Amino acid sequence: MRRRLRVIARRHPRYGDGRAWAVLRARGQQFNPKRIHRVWRQAAFTLPRRRPRPRVQAAGTRPLRASVAIRCGRMMRVHDTCANGQKQKMLTVVDDWTRECLTIEVEGGLHGGRVIEVLERVIRARGAPCHLRSDQGPGCIAREVKRWLAAQGVGTASMDPGKPWQNGTNESFNGRFRDGWLNVSWCADREEARVRISTWRREYNEVRAHSSVG
Repeated sequence: MRRRLRVIARRHPRYGDGRAWAVLRARGQQFNPKRIHRVWRQAAFTLPRRRPRPRVQAAGTRPLRASVAIRCGRMMRVHDTCANGQKQKMLTVVDDWTRECLTIEVEGGLHGGRVIEVLERVIRARGAPCHLRSDQGPGCIAREVKRWLAAQGVGTASMDPGKPWQNGTNESFNGRFRDGWLNVSWCADREEARVRISTWRREYNEVRAHSSVG
């Protein structure tokens, strides 16, 4: 068991004992989760707990909640740098109901026209949501993007500045994306980043255990 857990910890350094147990269970290896927890701690695979940031309590409108797949979509931007110094801006689009990552677009810049191209491709493949929530990025709230979404019958619901919890589903995904891949990976250039991030997204959707959706 210790050898199997060590392999999981090396491949997924940000996993905890609960997710390691889910990986073993998916492989048909039945172990008691309490025993996994004990061995995981004895082998010092446990990561230090993060201290939660204090959040300001403020009254406001509750974010829209999805009731069926693609009923409400969410998109945000993530920034990083390649080994050759290239800046990479990533647009992540997440289904609020299934928690599936529909796309991660890696570019040097994300202007309104590029955002429309990405959303058009997603809508063509998965259908249009009733609402799309986004951050306050220039490409996400550009007038041309809002006009295009209105023409598609998609409502917009931008989060207020300084209130990331209004886009909690995408904030949570972006945190896992940065913690589980960006912070532990190093790409030579954007082209390599596109290929490896695409592979990570497929694993996130199809292999990784998702406790929130069972």
